[in-house]
Amino acid sequence: MALLAEEIVEEWLNRQGFFTIRGIKLGVHEMDLLALRPSANGVECRHLEVQASVRPISYLTRVPKAVQTATGRAPGSSKTRVEEELRQGVNEWIAKKYDYPEKQRVRSRLAAGPWSRELVVHRVKFPEELAMIEQSGITVHRLADIVADLQARQFLLAGAAGAHLVELITLRAAEILAER
Repeated sequence: MALLAEEIVEEWLNRQGFFTIRGIKLGVHEMDLLALRPSANGVECRHLEVQASVRPISYLTRVPKAVQTATGRAPGSSKTRVEEELRQGVNEWIAKKYDYPEKQRVRSRLAAGPWSRELVVHRVKFPEELAMIEQSGITVHRLADIVADLQARQFLLAGAAGAHLVELITLRAAEILAER
């Protein structure tokens, strides 16, 4: 699901005139999408991470390292977290996803910035975690809103590499509505 969601987001960006790079590998780290678009003020720069799950079973973020060490809990444990654990996990996740030094170097080599920090999600199990991510300055987009935008809006471009996938999604949505 995540790769398909990335393709949809990339199509959305391309139709707005952004040039995109998807799936940059940096050792064990990855950057989902970087997008650049010339503007009157220079270059608009966006860094988007995509987390799309149809049936989320746990948190988006990991159990904080200190909590793992102290309690022996696994990094992906779905056990309920207290607010401080959740906040620490969100901070560590942001540091890994956006602030990792090699990611910063890649972005600065592509364009001086500033770079937005954005997250695209489908469904989440713990909305309070998403609220903390937003409070930390990450712009959150819902995948459903992006698909609706692709269906409803006139863009700079009529389509790009992901146009066929978007057409299939639009067709299926129309079929579901017709069945009701």
